Amino acid sequence: MQKSNRFEAAQTSDGRYRLLVKAITDYAIYMLDPGGRVTSWNPGARRFKGYEADEIIGRHFSTFYTDAERAQNIPAQALAEAERTGRFELEGWRVRKDGTQFWAHVIIDAIRSPEGELVGFAKITRDLTERKAAETKLRESEAQFRLLVQSVTDYAIYMLDASGHVASWNAGAQHIKGYAPDEIIGRHFSEFYTEADRAAGLPRIGLETATRNGRWEHEGQRVRKDGSVFWAHVVIHAIRDDARKLLGFAKVTRDITERREAEAALQAAQETMIRSQKLEAIGQLTGGVAHDFNNLLQVISGNLQLLSKDIAGNARAEMRVQTALGGVARGSKLAAQLLAFARRQPLEPRVVNLGRLIKNMDEMLRRALGGEIEVETVVGGGLWNSLVDPDQLENAVLNLAINARDAMDGQGRLTIEASNAFLDDEYVRQHDELTAGQYVMIAVTDTGAGIPPDILERVYEPFFTTKAEDKGTGLGLAMVYGFLKQSGGHVKIYSEVGAGTTVKLYFPREAASEDTLVSTRAGEIQGGEETILVVEDDEEVREVAVSMLTELGYRVVKARDAASALVVVDSGIPIDLIFTDVMMPGTLRSPDLARKAKERLPNVAVLFTSGYTQNAIVHGGRLDPGVELLAKPYTREALSRKIRHVLANQAQRRVAKGSQHAASENTLKDATVLLVEDDALIRLTTTEMLSDIGCKVKEAGTAEEALKILDEQAVDVLLTDVGLPGVSGLQLAKDVHARGLDLRLVLATGDSAVKSEAAKLGAIFIVKPYTPNSLREGLEDAMKKRG
Repeated sequence: MQKSNRFEAAQTSDGRYRLLVKAITDYAIYMLDPGGRVTSWNPGARRFKGYEADEIIGRHFSTFYTDAERAQNIPAQALAEAERTGRFELEGWRVRKDGTQFWAHVIIDAIRSPEGELVGFAKITRDLTERKAAETKLRESEAQFRLLVQSVTDYAIYMLDASGHVASWNAGAQHIKGYAPDEIIGRHFSEFYTEADRAAGLPRIGLETATRNGRWEHEGQRVRKDGSVFWAHVVIHAIRDDARKLLGFAKVTRDITERREAEAALQAAQETMIRSQKLEAIGQLTGGVAHDFNNLLQVISGNLQLLSKDIAGNARAEMRVQTALGGVARGSKLAAQLLAFARRQPLEPRVVNLGRLIKNMDEMLRRALGGEIEVETVVGGGLWNSLVDPDQLENAVLNLAINARDAMDGQGRLTIEASNAFLDDEYVRQHDELTAGQYVMIAVTDTGAGIPPDILERVYEPFFTTKAEDKGTGLGLAMVYGFLKQSGGHVKIYSEVGAGTTVKLYFPREAASEDTLVSTRAGEIQGGEETILVVEDDEEVREVAVSMLTELGYRVVKARDAASALVVVDSGIPIDLIFTDVMMPGTLRSPDLARKAKERLPNVAVLFTSGYTQNAIVHGGRLDPGVELLAKPYTREALSRKIRHVLANQAQRRVAKGSQHAASENTLKDATVLLVEDDALIRLTTTEMLSDIGCKVKEAGTAEEALKILDEQAVDVLLTDVGLPGVSGLQLAKDVHARGLDLRLVLATGDSAVKSEAAKLGAIFIVKPYTPNSLREGLEDAMKKRG
């Protein structure tokens, strides 16, 4: 009873405190007896925990604890600590009347009498659920941010203290720079900079700029742990507290080496494209100029040659004529070089072994270079064949050798190598108009002065030369460049000042067997009595040609354009050969004249002449099959030999026509071939080839025309070019195959990629340019198949 009186006395303290406690609603303030039972209950307690005073007073305060904490005897431990030390403080989960939980900050103070006897406990509880939720969310956010920073491997993200020492280090920093955290934290970030940048004070400038402006951004080279250098994009941000005091820096670094390399490659490709477009534009101009220039030379040359007969015996006059003809020859060579650069020269490629060709040039090179130049030729074993114009290749190598002689000032060593080579995808990406694959490479190396880098980019430009004014035209390398491009090849120059130069020529590999090369002998000038139709729009050139042919004994008829020539053909005059310029005005083109003339006169021979063929009879840089061409300016001797050659070939074709027809009669006799070809001249020559082997020919210029013919007439073989305008020849073949027509399919193209598509259709594939033999063999193979 004495203890109870003391407890009641303690509870009857100053009334003002009672009023204060009852007024507080943000804190649960209540009393416990020494055993832990609730003896008072304020409005804050009612609001937090949901109990009315009469529902909770007298019950043990452990009611507010979770089952887990009661199982661990946490309430009793709290009271014991408060009794022992006078105070217990803790945060934890508590339970409301409705069973929900809240996060509480709890203080339990022991209450003692003046004599020190424990009379109970004062308990203050605050609901911190919102703060707990916010702290939890913040911790989760911080954890996610740390996880994010540590997971980034493409960026180095780390902190510096105010003096620039590394304070944190993410996985990206370790990946990019090579340091583990314990190797770099605490060291100064200037270690990542090159010695030159440190000497220039770049790290200090970066921190000072970030301190002053809040941010510093820079791209430059940085150094990894292993000493290797990489290109980096760097951003440094200053970090300050609320009082604007500098705490340190946030630093983000990205490795941009690949981007820099890609940008450099793109810039190089753009520069290459610009140079290529520049050279192409110059080529178009020079090609046009060469046409008029060659016509002019033809007039001069022809008249000089005619004049030479009139002044026979006058030594002084003959000397002057020969001097003038020498000038014409130099002009002709100049025009030929211009056309070579412009990729407009009519090539006559042959399948050759370049090693054998180079070895055969040895004596000629030694004579051209002189005894002070040591010449060495090295040919690799197993050298592949290539499809190339032998004469133009010899000219190209000779040009390079003469350039080398001049670079060596007449003394030194020239090495010519021939070997197989492979140009991969990475290499061809850096060079325009080049395909990856197998090539035959010829390298011409000298021990001369070398070419400075600023000049190296211009060496292919026509008329650009570093030689003295009277030592060169500046067209040698331009000609080599154009010849390689026109041949589907590639030229690359490597040079070092003071060490010499190597020029590498790459020609595509050719799988076909080597052709037999026959040298043309000059022989005596021969004429004849045949009738020749001369077709030329330039009056002066026409008259010179007529005069030359007349002197050679031929009967000559002339026409100023293709339309007029066709009128002559239709007149019934017996004509043995048509000698026509390629480029003439009017709606009727020279190839169309030749085709129409052969329709009327099957045995007539055709010889073209031109100083600039453009695309009329030259496709892919090569003369169309069966086409004969005499380039302007020509001499009387060249004209006479070419006329006899063309007439002899035509006569041989007439004789062979019967035997070829007999050889193929079992499979091709009276076979109807639908020839689909958009080029009129190729259609003309192919029709002649087909007729010679006994076929009946129907012609179409497009896929649409071909389908119309197939709807109306029976055909045994469809022979179609792949590259037709509009609907391709391959699609035409697919359409015909889908119709199930009883005919054979033959696809002609220079693109070997079509071969697999042809096989799917059961079609025969023949490669352009085809010969009469390859065409006949393809048709025979087709006739053995069923459509």
